[in-house]
Amino acid sequence: MEVRAEFKKFHDVEADALVVTIYEGEKAEEGALRDLDERSGGLLRELIGSDEMRGKQGEMVYVHKPGDIRARRLLLVGGGKREDSSLDGVRKVTGSAARFLRGKGARSMAMLRRSQLDIGSSAQAAVEGALIGLFEPDRYKTEDKEERRITELILVAASPGSENELARGVERGRIIGDAINLARELSNEPASTLTPTELAERARETAARFGLDIDVLDEARMKDLGMGALLGVARGSDEPAKLIVLRYTPEGAEPMGTGGEVIAIVGKGITFDSGGISIKPSEGMEKMKYDMSGAAATLAVMRAIAQLKPSVNVIGLMPTSENMPSGRAYKPGDVLRAMNGTTIEVINTDAEGRLVLADAMTYAKKLGATRMIDLATLTGSVSVALGAVNVAILGNDQVFVDELRGAAREVGERFWQLPMDDEYRELIKSDIADIKNSAGRYAGTITAAWFLREFAGDVKWAHLDIAGTAWENERKSYMSKGPTGVAIRTVINYVCNHTGKR
Repeated sequence: MEVRAEFKKFHDVEADALVVTIYEGEKAEEGALRDLDERSGGLLRELIGSDEMRGKQGEMVYVHKPGDIRARRLLLVGGGKREDSSLDGVRKVTGSAARFLRGKGARSMAMLRRSQLDIGSSAQAAVEGALIGLFEPDRYKTEDKEERRITELILVAASPGSENELARGVERGRIIGDAINLARELSNEPASTLTPTELAERARETAARFGLDIDVLDEARMKDLGMGALLGVARGSDEPAKLIVLRYTPEGAEPMGTGGEVIAIVGKGITFDSGGISIKPSEGMEKMKYDMSGAAATLAVMRAIAQLKPSVNVIGLMPTSENMPSGRAYKPGDVLRAMNGTTIEVINTDAEGRLVLADAMTYAKKLGATRMIDLATLTGSVSVALGAVNVAILGNDQVFVDELRGAAREVGERFWQLPMDDEYRELIKSDIADIKNSAGRYAGTITAAWFLREFAGDVKWAHLDIAGTAWENERKSYMSKGPTGVAIRTVINYVCNHTGKR
């Protein structure tokens, strides 16, 4: 999709449709709305405030031949209350408009800037919204496949003078929107296609294209390093496990592992999770192809960082495996030894994500990580606690957690912190080993985080449990159902815009 800024008057911009946001309580009495009302023969005065368009989020009115403007159609989109306007609102309005207009066969859309938000940031949000909104998980359809395309997005700015800021915003929006869609595409792939080996190949392609260093550890190297937790999970599958490591080093930075700051992004990469010997119910198991959404997010973040070029070292680690039942599979009652020497009693083989993350986090520390963020579809408990609305965040450093929560608010993602009182640590004590991999039903998201905390050690660490938010079961006006790419915007924002503020 081509994106460009246009500084002409909105009525002189040629497009299949002009999109105008209407806020609650507005009237067509001044500014662009008054001009548009006059050019449309009083149409806006008739529509705005009626049952058709009160300005509430999600409302849309589509007008053919809207009058004395060059655009062939007019789309009014409700934006909610103006005082509540945000970058996420811009993102959702643009995504909703793009999806609606594509359904009407439009190939170009012009967005009239009406918010008072920073022009570069709002341009970025609009581009992200359009790209995310137009993604469809229909790659394997042979019938009823969405073939229509919006090929041009025109951002109609209020006045000239901000061309450079707009251009930067557009480019950032394109980089981040494309990265998010990469993650969604990966999460949507069948497990028969996206094996650990194939995910490693996709990572190699990304590294080669965007200038990242890559190292893929096979099972022999992991065995030499003592990664018994990750390899224990992999034992039941015929597909060999991989530990994928991507490195971004900014120009002039100190080499990793020499004392400088290194941010590690660690993403759970279970390409299919049957539950292993503790097998899952069959209902809904087909979605367990998305249990590698944390790894997909990590690859997306690293792709974006390679293009945005923040001034901090970043490593992305993707421990990837299948979790399958077989005669070789690990079993409840087994004891695994992790890379750091910790012994783990296996209570439930369906609590495998924390096992693969344990060795990856230990390896991240070996590579010099000073801060660590893990992303994982880790627990069903998080969906019970927070539904599909908030990402659960937990960590061992409150300042670090607060910084990530702030980064999330800035990009319109919602994180909710859960507690990590010491009493929860008691629940993962084992009678026969150092710790156990499951403490049962109660406080499942918290005890899983406590398990991971054992492997973070003294490194500042934050855990993002995205199990409830990485997959959307219902189609939204601004986004398709299926994989969401959650938390990617937040992590990119943190790495690029917060690390230099300390």
